[in-house]
Amino acid sequence: MAELRMGSRLKAVRTEAGLTQAELAERVGVSRKTVNTVENGVFTPSTPLALGLARALGVRVEDLFWLED
Repeated sequence: MAELRMGSRLKAVRTEAGLTQAELAERVGVSRKTVNTVENGVFTPSTPLALGLARALGVRVEDLFWLED
């Protein structure tokens, strides 16, 4: 079975929204480091975290994350 990889537009969407990592983290209830590691692909967010990030940014989760081919 091939390894699934996730693509992310979190940093671009956050920047377009005019938010810092710390501001987004506060809205979601996580640390700034958590936002940083998700943005840099070090950490794959759980479903609740991905949904929370999308909600905080006012977008669909599919606008932030997707599976790469």
